[in-house]
Amino acid sequence: MARKKIIAGNWKMNMTPSEAVELVNTLKPLVTTEDADVVFCVPAIDIIPAIEAAKGSNIQIGAENMYYEEKGAFTGEISPNMLTDVGVKYVIIGHSERREYFAETDETVNKKVLKAFEHGITPIICCGESLTQREQGITIDWIRQQIKIAFLNVTAEQAASAVVAYEPIWAIGTGKTATTEQAQEVCKAIRECIAEIYDDATAAAIRIQYGGSVNADTAAELFAQPDIDGGLVGGASLKPDFGKIVNYK
Repeated sequence: MARKKIIAGNWKMNMTPSEAVELVNTLKPLVTTEDADVVFCVPAIDIIPAIEAAKGSNIQIGAENMYYEEKGAFTGEISPNMLTDVGVKYVIIGHSERREYFAETDETVNKKVLKAFEHGITPIICCGESLTQREQGITIDWIRQQIKIAFLNVTAEQAASAVVAYEPIWAIGTGKTATTEQAQEVCKAIRECIAEIYDDATAAAIRIQYGGSVNADTAAELFAQPDIDGGLVGGASLKPDFGKIVNYK
């Protein structure tokens, strides 16, 4: 069975709640495709108004982060049950910005992944290399390490329903995009790594996105690759152009 594309917007630290509602209402008529799952991962304060605004559309609202405990003395954090209570089905975990600025590690990513599955939330698990790592020729080794630790103690059934987002750090917000060949090569390596950890069926089921300056001009070629099942879109998800990315065909 063909994997359904998943195109997710990562709003990052943008959009006030009222702006979020306006953007969802603008994008709703532009992203009516049945061929792809459409997800907006929005700042925590925007989740509830965005869910309300997206009602009756095919837009699903996700979170940009969550903590790996149910509740407790963790000031400023959002728990998985807070997300499920309002209807969140997706959460971005381990984005390179979280790793760089907020000290996330492969181990904390793994804890969050396990907790997301426990609560029936689909994790969008991010991986990616820096420019130095790519220049030193260790991209695939680095990504495999990130994937293997992220999926520690995750069952094959859970893994099959996960989403992995490959985002070369050097291509995020820089205007640089990995070539189609580079993106496909790494996404193929991720699928092969999943097959090693689990089996071919799990690897065939998992959806792998490419992210990193994806725009309306590059989407069609990227998404046509055999191992690229959509995109995690940053800046372009804040504009009506996101509709063109979703309707890439």
